[in-house]
Amino acid sequence: MDEQKKAQAEELAGQLSYKKTNFFEASDEAAIQAAYDYATGYMDYLNRAKTEREATRLSVRMAEAHGYTPYTFGMKLEVGGKYYYNNRGRNLYLFRIGSEPIDSGIRIAAAHIDNPRLDVKQSPLYEDGGFAFFKTRYYGGIRKYQWVTIPLALHGVVAKKDGSVVDVVIGEEDADPVIYINDLLPHLGQEQSQKPLATAIPAENLNLLLGSRPYPGAEKDAIKLNILSILHEKYGIIEEDFLSADLSAVPAEKARDVGLDRSLIGSYGHDDRVCAYPCLTALFDTDASAHTTMVILADKEEIGSDGNTGMQCDLMTDLIAEITASLGGNFATVKANSKCLSADVTACFDPNFADVYERRNVSMINCGVAMSKYTGHGGKSSTNDAPAEYIAWVRKIMAEAGVIWQAGDMGRTDLGGGGTVAKYIAKHNIETVDLGVPVISMHAPYEIVSKADVYTAHEAFSAFFRL
Repeated sequence: MDEQKKAQAEELAGQLSYKKTNFFEASDEAAIQAAYDYATGYMDYLNRAKTEREATRLSVRMAEAHGYTPYTFGMKLEVGGKYYYNNRGRNLYLFRIGSEPIDSGIRIAAAHIDNPRLDVKQSPLYEDGGFAFFKTRYYGGIRKYQWVTIPLALHGVVAKKDGSVVDVVIGEEDADPVIYINDLLPHLGQEQSQKPLATAIPAENLNLLLGSRPYPGAEKDAIKLNILSILHEKYGIIEEDFLSADLSAVPAEKARDVGLDRSLIGSYGHDDRVCAYPCLTALFDTDASAHTTMVILADKEEIGSDGNTGMQCDLMTDLIAEITASLGGNFATVKANSKCLSADVTACFDPNFADVYERRNVSMINCGVAMSKYTGHGGKSSTNDAPAEYIAWVRKIMAEAGVIWQAGDMGRTDLGGGGTVAKYIAKHNIETVDLGVPVISMHAPYEIVSKADVYTAHEAFSAFFRL
């Protein structure tokens, strides 16, 4: 009798209780191999797209290979047509017209392709103490101490007065030099070691080391002149051209398998290319969907989504209005019936820092793509708090597709928080919820994600577009 009651209790617990599902425990070898294979393409994307400009260019090439063509405002759209709108080379919209009436709404997945980094200032180049440096200003929420004494690469563009634009990439090839930020040796760092992490490395010390060799015969600023001569010979630029340049220092390291079991990926830029890439592949894999589908790859999320390439720009609603008009729909109806997944990362539980998480409501490694009903700070300040009905609808989609997923938030309520583009989309009367990959060491120069979680993100966005 005791064994029978125990079996009944276990059966009831299985029916009524909720427990996160570990991908590796629930999947067969074919599914696990599919996740590992998918990671190969993602890692290549990471290595070739370290800035929002590079991510836009690479994504356009991928889209064109899948039949997407450039869109211009006023263009007549056709059912089955696949289009992209490249906004200033830093923000990309891709959309496919489905067979159902446009008044049924658009399925939107919105990720961002900018990352924390060090931007070169407008008058950056100087010489001091036998070295030449670039002055920088950090972009996004970095921990400054993590960016010193690591190999960095210089990426970006220089726009010249004649209208030409020069692409710059230094530090990615094995034969390239890298750039670097000095730190204090421990023998002289006793005072520095007593400072809080946030202030031990002042922002004005994040200077990029460029060289130490003087230009022959120069009597003043000879090292600076030598750097200018190298840049002029390679790129045809002069010092004044820095005034109209977008140059950034990013980690020079490549994406690598992490762990003896190769279950993890280490790389710069997981936040948020770990969601951008699955959004793209899901879009390309769902051509048979009856829905009109859209992927947004946004800029400026890390600094508030401002500017004409960020999600606070009206471009999204302009495009929806154009799509609606071309297909004979009603703009307000289309927005009201549209649904969005704000594809952004969340915190992953790290047992080395367990006290900052609330264990019942945190995303776990290998348990799938994570849904965050809300983000924000403290008492849900500055967040989109998705309604229960929309969460239930997404749950149904995931269940029908057999997607392994989990729910989780950023950490202990009063400790911190974060934001995404969700609130900027939801304000247009579009149902929106955050869905993204859990990340270890988020915003560090080298972040960690699970191959299983990346693959389930692709499956989740595919289900969203298809069902």
